[in-house]
Amino acid sequence: MKLANTYSAVITACAIFMAPMIAAKEVTWKVPTSVPEGSFFYNNFLKRFNDHLAVYSEGELKLRTFGAGVVVPAFQVYEAVQDGIVEAGHSTSSYLVNQDPTNAIFAGFPGGMSPEATITWLYEGGGLESLQQYRQETMGLHTMIVGLGTSEILAHANKPIHSIADFENLKYRTSGAWAGVLKNYLHGVPTVVPPGEIYTLLQRKGVDAVEWATPGSNIMEGFHEVAPYIITPGIHQPTFVWEFFMKKERWDALSPELQNRIEDAARLTTMESYLHFAHEDMKAMDKYKEYGIEVITLDKDVIAQIRGFGHQWMQERASEQSAKGNPHMQTLLKDYLAYQERWARNSSVLVRD
Repeated sequence: MKLANTYSAVITACAIFMAPMIAAKEVTWKVPTSVPEGSFFYNNFLKRFNDHLAVYSEGELKLRTFGAGVVVPAFQVYEAVQDGIVEAGHSTSSYLVNQDPTNAIFAGFPGGMSPEATITWLYEGGGLESLQQYRQETMGLHTMIVGLGTSEILAHANKPIHSIADFENLKYRTSGAWAGVLKNYLHGVPTVVPPGEIYTLLQRKGVDAVEWATPGSNIMEGFHEVAPYIITPGIHQPTFVWEFFMKKERWDALSPELQNRIEDAARLTTMESYLHFAHEDMKAMDKYKEYGIEVITLDKDVIAQIRGFGHQWMQERASEQSAKGNPHMQTLLKDYLAYQERWARNSSVLVRD
């Protein structure tokens, strides 16, 4: 009896002693994103990642996630992480293109690779490693991909768009490289507002057209309720990448085992969310037609012209960056375009429905 009591006391003492040690291992990070809480992007990317991370990290890393504007403004998530306001962030490099056009390589640009080619380049062709090196060298951040999308809708519009001439003086909500191409070559009038303000802007006819995301995402936003036309294909942004990032020193402070688990959760999230995008896109396109929306598909020559303008814009920005002593864009773009050329040269072997 005394021996049993002794064992019980020892076990209790160990438990009391170890409890703070176990608690100390648990880490909680505040993580804002650039989209509203509850939106298609929020649920499909950040919430999905958080759910997977809870399993993969075995509770060692917990995220407190926040929608756009709750902790920091939608367009300032990267800066908030750099400044130490929050521990980590979730956003897209599309919002950094004006600061450094190198970001357009990962954000998507007119004439860029398809989702299929992009995800292969990132995970098999060294694209992810290039992105991580670029973020570390220019922003002091460690990043990983948490979300990759299918092709976007080119525009929800209040007027039909068929030709290059129809883009002239078109008031258009957009961001990233497409804004530059629209302004410089198509003579349109781009404007940028956060995601949560797009519907109202379109409804009040503050713009003629908007682009936001994919068919499956946009149908939840209700843009079709206030604009009678959809313009396809989404050549302005054939795909897009969202990132989960933190300061490099914060990442380095984690154990290698936990780092691997976080990366596993990120990859799983990206693959699952991409498939979910595609599935929802097909259903949404049927719904748009049921609602009486007119879907306009641009002619091949118009598509080719816009894609050509996109490549021209990227090459010009890369040359400008090199002249300023920033070689990143030229180096990354050369690798990206080489992969795209190889894909285009050989992808006829792939069967597509």
